[in-house]
Amino acid sequence: MSAAPALDRPGPGDVELPVGTAGLRCWVAGDGVATLLLDRPERRNAVTGAMWRALPGLLAELAARPGVRVLLLTGAAGTFSAGADIAELAGVYGDPASADAYHAQNVAAEEALAAFPRPTVAVVRGACVGGGCQLAVACDLRLAAEDARFGITPAKLGVVYPAVPTVRLAALVGPARAKYLLFSGELLPADRAERYGLVEEVLPAAELAHRAREFARLLARRSPQTLGAAKAALAGPAETAAAALAPWERASRTAPDVREGLAAFLERREPEF
Repeated sequence: MSAAPALDRPGPGDVELPVGTAGLRCWVAGDGVATLLLDRPERRNAVTGAMWRALPGLLAELAARPGVRVLLLTGAAGTFSAGADIAELAGVYGDPASADAYHAQNVAAEEALAAFPRPTVAVVRGACVGGGCQLAVACDLRLAAEDARFGITPAKLGVVYPAVPTVRLAALVGPARAKYLLFSGELLPADRAERYGLVEEVLPAAELAHRAREFARLLARRSPQTLGAAKAALAGPAETAAAALAPWERASRTAPDVREGLAAFLERREPEF
């Protein structure tokens, strides 16, 4: 396997978007794969209030770009994120209004990531802790290196997370395992996180970037219609799936994706969605 470029810097020809907020970078490759980077390596990519506030707008800008087919979320310098920037929290929790605003901006960022209309994949090395883990959980899928460590740590600080990320975690790993993570604050090694359902694939660190790029390119070649419908159907409780999926299903019957997909299958070629 040839060495893949690092995920934490743009490659030749990638278009970097102006972000305007320290700690975040974003670029889009010509194959439709966008990368959103948590970029505070000196603080293990801890997420500041400014970064939380900037994420919804940045995600909306990416969603509006028609060439974006997949989003990778990762961290700089071999670490995903150590979580929220603890240095900010003493001031935040000293005032109820500040704490309310802080929690609201966290939830808004995570909800914007969960609602992103194309597939999202967290690519994790090193620490993926607290608010960083919340962001990974808000993605559709997670790929991790063997050196990754996952933890939800509010019990170490006396913090109570909002309902939205707590319920999302339980939906992903199950109530008992969510309780284990929240009660203990322990860090799980990547192989155990995979057994918990917190991670879909674990790879040697040297192979993670290559696998992430190849998997993202594979998703970018799949039907946006089918992927969008699957996201809509699986975004909420089972009882809402039929209503969420119905418009997609009806539209698909006469949509270009179906005609192209069927034609490509019969012609024994790759479809061009």
